[in-house]
Amino acid sequence: MTDAIESCIWPAFQLPELFFALLEKTGLPGAGKNRPQSRGEVDNPAEWIAWAAKSCGCDIDRFEGTLAAFAEEISFASPAILRIGADEYLAIFRSRRGRIRVLAPDLSTRWLKTDGLYERLARNAETPGQARVDRLLDEAQLSASRKARTRRFFLREQLARVPFHDCWVLRPAAGAKTRDWLRQASIVRNGTSLAIAHTVQYLLWIVSWAVLGQLSFQGHFDTGWRLGWALLLLTMVPLQLLTTWKQGQLVIGFGGLLKRRLLCGAMQLGPEEMRHGGIGRYMSQALEAESVESLALSGGVQGALSVVELIVAGFILGSLGLVLALWFVFACLVGWWFFRKYHEWTGVRLGITDHLVESMVGQRTRLAQQRPEEWHEGEDQALKNYLGISRVLDRMENWLTMAVPRGWLLCALVCFAPSMLQGGQQPAQVAVTFGGILLAYTGFRRLTGSAADMAVFFESVRRIRVLFQAAARQESSGAAFTTKGNVTRPQQKVIEAEGVGYRYRPYGGPALQDCSLTIHRGDRVLLQGPSGGGKTTLASLLSGMRVPEHGLLLAMGLDRHALGPARWRKRIATAPQFHENHIFAETLAFNLLMGRAESPVEQDFEEAETICRELGLGDLIDRMPSGILQMVGEGGWQLSHGERSRIFMARALLQRSDLVILDESFGALDPESLQVAMDCALNRAETLMVIAHP
Repeated sequence: MTDAIESCIWPAFQLPELFFALLEKTGLPGAGKNRPQSRGEVDNPAEWIAWAAKSCGCDIDRFEGTLAAFAEEISFASPAILRIGADEYLAIFRSRRGRIRVLAPDLSTRWLKTDGLYERLARNAETPGQARVDRLLDEAQLSASRKARTRRFFLREQLARVPFHDCWVLRPAAGAKTRDWLRQASIVRNGTSLAIAHTVQYLLWIVSWAVLGQLSFQGHFDTGWRLGWALLLLTMVPLQLLTTWKQGQLVIGFGGLLKRRLLCGAMQLGPEEMRHGGIGRYMSQALEAESVESLALSGGVQGALSVVELIVAGFILGSLGLVLALWFVFACLVGWWFFRKYHEWTGVRLGITDHLVESMVGQRTRLAQQRPEEWHEGEDQALKNYLGISRVLDRMENWLTMAVPRGWLLCALVCFAPSMLQGGQQPAQVAVTFGGILLAYTGFRRLTGSAADMAVFFESVRRIRVLFQAAARQESSGAAFTTKGNVTRPQQKVIEAEGVGYRYRPYGGPALQDCSLTIHRGDRVLLQGPSGGGKTTLASLLSGMRVPEHGLLLAMGLDRHALGPARWRKRIATAPQFHENHIFAETLAFNLLMGRAESPVEQDFEEAETICRELGLGDLIDRMPSGILQMVGEGGWQLSHGERSRIFMARALLQRSDLVILDESFGALDPESLQVAMDCALNRAETLMVIAHP
């Protein structure tokens, strides 16, 4: 096993070749496109892999877990790049429980056992405790087999605390084209399997009706025919299980990828787009996205299956198929009328939701500034309108779900009655026709019953379309990347700006015009000016939050196109103004270390606590029962304005960037706390810019 693993190892200087070979072997979207040029051993493998994946139009999910859980969780990580040593890598092509298929340097694929790979990874981690465990087992005088099992158990318990994150899983980009996105969710494959299984199930159901009709009209039940009828019914059971299984796969796969894409779209929106939308609008969009997953897919799948039932019934009914087609057109017209009314009702409902969210967010302001008699102004009229349109919608839904299926049943029986009364038809044909009528009735009941869910689906899709489309926006990964074979001297000029200008609206006045400055490594810059003078705008341009309208802006001697937005933001860290910053409902450690690219280790937590104490937050941490692992945010620990400001500063300082920008971070501090925080910022930041009022 050791020899098999060693023959599949890629050395570090072949990491670029490994990445592109794995990309082409798996056929991921974007393979062979926009291949970045990089040769030689890379200086930072994790950063290079993320950069190369973005350049090729893929996403990277870094494996997060412990070494003890590696053998179990690696079965779900493929394709992936796994680092098994300081300068050794494996290309995982496919994985399954207990085995992984890897791509060797000669581009052949081989199967390896997960247990053997786990032992290879745990070799170094086991060394500190190995001697102590062996000595304990020797004193216990166990048999050889029990000693090996016990030793493996003890070491696995020790490795349960060892973090492991040297595995990068390749995924198609969340903002891929709709065709690639649907393929990623296996919508076509699972949907086709679902439709086939459902169709065969109902064909067997029709055949069982034909057999039952034949036996009924003959007046006796032959044992062989009864056994055949029972076998038909039993055959439908696994088909029903397959239908349910494929429906679950369809719902889970689509829902997970939809959430991932919407989150990606939200992060692609610009600051002005988010500010224009407002918190109420995006809250309603989040609720609509949940509707797409929970209601729309269940109703949408049921609606699609009902169409399959109607098509099968149309082939069975023969001449009555024309009546079925006309009734289906009538049902579609009624459904279109219902969808229009549902769209109007949704607009009224979301309007009330927006007002409610805005009122909840601004509750303190309304209590302090608004008179009590004005708190509920306009709410009664909005609720009255909502009640009126809800009643109309309920009547329409009841009429749709009751009249359409029953109307079809009545119409079909009236049309079929003359030919049945005249005779001349075989008993089996009569039974099959009745089965087709009942199948179409079931299809119409399922179709109209899921009308509300389908209306939710189409309306929700329309509401979240902005986020869905925003995920497709391409963000440049940058055209330059330093390798160990091409190490450049650190730039002394951190920021160079010449003639930079920016305006918030295309035809508005410039917020910043012809700005030029140079910031060298180690500089301490104080930027003062009146409100509205462009200080925050300049900070957002320097930090990469906004793109200049004109002029030249360089970071470390490279422009935004060459460096890439992600690495630009890594070089320049900023603590925005208080109203544009946020404390998440998570632990204090999460809020402090969220800017770190890699998973935090024990040293990161110690550094975070040290910086907090240097900023004067020692008393706050001592009061917290869980220290920096205390939950904070809206539902957690209550923080003052000054404490929040210093947490924002600590978050920026912990990013270890070349330039740290603090935008009015000291305004909420008393003179003593300000001096303490300023000393910490000066000591911790290599290059510092402070924005303040005169």
